[in-house]
Amino acid sequence: MVSCKHQQSTTKSSESSSKTSSSIKKKYAEKLGVSESDIKNEKLYQFINDWYGVKYKYGGKNKGGVDCSGLTSTLYSVVYKKTIACSTKDLVSEVKKIKESDLREGDLVFFKTNGKSISHVGVYLQNHKFVHASTKKGVMISDMNEPYFKQTYVSSGRVK
Repeated sequence: MVSCKHQQSTTKSSESSSKTSSSIKKKYAEKLGVSESDIKNEKLYQFINDWYGVKYKYGGKNKGGVDCSGLTSTLYSVVYKKTIACSTKDLVSEVKKIKESDLREGDLVFFKTNGKSISHVGVYLQNHKFVHASTKKGVMISDMNEPYFKQTYVSSGRVK
């Protein structure tokens, strides 16, 4: 009898998980302008969903506030189980440079937002979109084709 109740709650839990998975796929397919079948790395999009809107805080690495490199290193730790640098400058030297046309989900994109040196990093998703911590809007998804990002884009890299 007890095992039946447990089985029912497991079924409800997996149904709930399936609904959550479906809603995450639908939400991010819309945000990225792709089909739901293109959203394959559910762990990545669940991470983004959990962090979306977290405010920007220079040097921050948690949901109380995060900067671009803190978000990137935390994402890599949670989603890909890899430890990477926590500073944009160090991340540039840790990656294998790739062409923008060769970008794949999980690659890093770098920008010169201060006009002098590479000062901003994001994680590429797909369809020219990337997730990053914006100083004004916090954790969000942006389009590399937006004039600001086209102007400030410097390079891309793949974590080794």
